[in-house]
Amino acid sequence: MAEPQDTPSFQRAKGGQVREALDRLEGLVVDGLKHGFFDYSIACEVANGGKRQLVIRAGKSHKFTIPENEVPR
Repeated sequence: MAEPQDTPSFQRAKGGQVREALDRLEGLVVDGLKHGFFDYSIACEVANGGKRQLVIRAGKSHKFTIPENEVPR
């Protein structure tokens, strides 16, 4: 069954590095809200072969390498 077209592509990500990065980000935000304050940063750059290097800095860094074919369109 096809996903509705109005569903954001990031919500349709079922697996892979995109889903893992989004899950990690959600967990960090929820933890920060519970704690009461937080300061995070997110950076992304294109590496060899069109891969995206996504880094979430939240006390410690979480790095994700996202293949070009996993980038939501």
